[in-house]
Amino acid sequence: MPVRARLLNALSERHRRGRGTVADDSEGRCGQGGAAVTMNRREFTNIAKGWEFIENAALVNESDDLTRLREQAGETGFTPGSASQADFLAFEARQLDARSVIILGTGAIMESLHLMAGLDRLPDADARQLTVVDSLAAGASAIREIISGMRFDVRLRIVNAKADVFLPRLNDDDYDLVIISGDEQNYADAYDQAHRLLRAGGVLMLCDALALENADSRGGLLNPSDRCGKATRMRQLIDFAMADERFSSSVVPIGTGMILSLKLPEQA
Repeated sequence: MPVRARLLNALSERHRRGRGTVADDSEGRCGQGGAAVTMNRREFTNIAKGWEFIENAALVNESDDLTRLREQAGETGFTPGSASQADFLAFEARQLDARSVIILGTGAIMESLHLMAGLDRLPDADARQLTVVDSLAAGASAIREIISGMRFDVRLRIVNAKADVFLPRLNDDDYDLVIISGDEQNYADAYDQAHRLLRAGGVLMLCDALALENADSRGGLLNPSDRCGKATRMRQLIDFAMADERFSSSVVPIGTGMILSLKLPEQA
């Protein structure tokens, strides 16, 4: 049975058991059986302040070079993403001892810089590679221009192409880490390819899970009435990732939300 059909069956089974999904959550209630997670004003304020504190801590702890390049990136027309998210991407690459990483984004300048810096700190950095795929020529050009001012031993490949055209050309089981960010279409085109590309034990990271960074966001997943393309896509992907038995997945509050999916070994 095709993967998508299996996932749809799994989601139907959740409905049958009375367990809601994010995609059909019209009231912002994501708990099991439709039970909402509630918090008082103080708890809500503390969490918001905590999130802000973590983001500021990540900004303060960026190196002088990264701070300078973040300012430069802001002049390219692409808004630099979350510092805590970029830092976590680099952390995950180091934790996996990744030798081959691919990121699909739209002007993902800071994410690419952090990944390069993180991979460069690993042994045999010159044997490791980061592939950056951007569907916009301006995005690929901005990343190339800014990174050219840094010296890294890690190999860098920057590709201006659409995900649905480029990814099918890549070899199976060839990547330790696949990262998806940016425009909605990146997610639609890359999710089905990611499992094929990853080695067993590799990780798929879906950034901006709350759909807050797209230009037409009206609050993303935090606003049940936001039905823009990316918000709708992320609601579906959260459900799909959680139901996909090929992965072990978790949604975590890093940056603007992230779905982490660990590729499991195939069952004999």
